[in-house]
Amino acid sequence: MRIKPKDYLQYPWYLKPFFWKQFRTYGQLLKPALLWAREPKLFAAVASLYGVLDRKSSPISPVLRSLITVRVSQINWCRFCVDINSSVLAKRAGSMDKVDALEAWRQSGLFSEQERSVLEYVEGMTDTNRQVTDKMVEDLKKWFTEDGIVELTGLIAFQNLSSKFNSALDMPPQGFCQLPSRGD
Repeated sequence: MRIKPKDYLQYPWYLKPFFWKQFRTYGQLLKPALLWAREPKLFAAVASLYGVLDRKSSPISPVLRSLITVRVSQINWCRFCVDINSSVLAKRAGSMDKVDALEAWRQSGLFSEQERSVLEYVEGMTDTNRQVTDKMVEDLKKWFTEDGIVELTGLIAFQNLSSKFNSALDMPPQGFCQLPSRGD
């Protein structure tokens, strides 16, 4: 970790409910949140945006949201994000099967046509050697309204923000999910 978080007690009182919710949800405080919180207004904005994107009434199913966050995290080499998001994906999907197959999703029969279209779009947005095409967006229109595509794009952009932040600061995993070593 390139920058250490402050002690939990050093943060402003108005951030404590965010930390309490994280502790209740994950059983521990998330170290990236403690880093974001070094700038309290920035943390509050990021946490609020995440809350909107991960709400129950989202047009994007929970499993699909998790597939997106794991795949973006893999591309951006964010060890913390892969750890926590894989754990959430396994819980939402009911097994580790999709987590284990996600890096090679094109060769796997585990992913639906909708998931494949979304993963193609994820890679178009995230991989700097690629770009989004009109065909990718047209494929998404089979499953999403234009407003849904805007939200999908926002989720992918948010996860890019989060995973690039964590990767740049070398945020280590916190042990949420046992993942195979990539040999690095």
